[in-house]
Amino acid sequence: METKEKFKAFVKVHPHLVKFVKSGEMTWQKFYEIYDMYGEKEEVWKEYLPEPSSTEPSTNSTGTTSTLNIASLGEIMNFVKNLDLDSVQNGVNSLQRVLGVLQDFGTNNQPKEEYKPRPLYKHFED
Repeated sequence: METKEKFKAFVKVHPHLVKFVKSGEMTWQKFYEIYDMYGEKEEVWKEYLPEPSSTEPSTNSTGTTSTLNIASLGEIMNFVKNLDLDSVQNGVNSLQRVLGVLQDFGTNNQPKEEYKPRPLYKHFED
């Protein structure tokens, strides 16, 4: 297998490298040069790859492997614990009122019956 193909396989195993390229810290060319010079098992990759203990691979019912970040789950739980349900309810109520007003504007744009003046020679009792 040629070095370029090995590098592509390495990137597929370590998709975390994409973050560095998107942020502009590194380029694919620089990563390839590091890979070409040092290979996969060198200390140089510690700077770019996450710690193995920070994520735990888990297998779901379909047999595929997914990565669960425990720190993120804890942050989500803390967010839910600190959530003020009264403020959420007030926000939902405000949003419902705004949507009601917008719906009223939408229904008022429908054509109304045209005003037809009563002929002058007719009286109310006719």
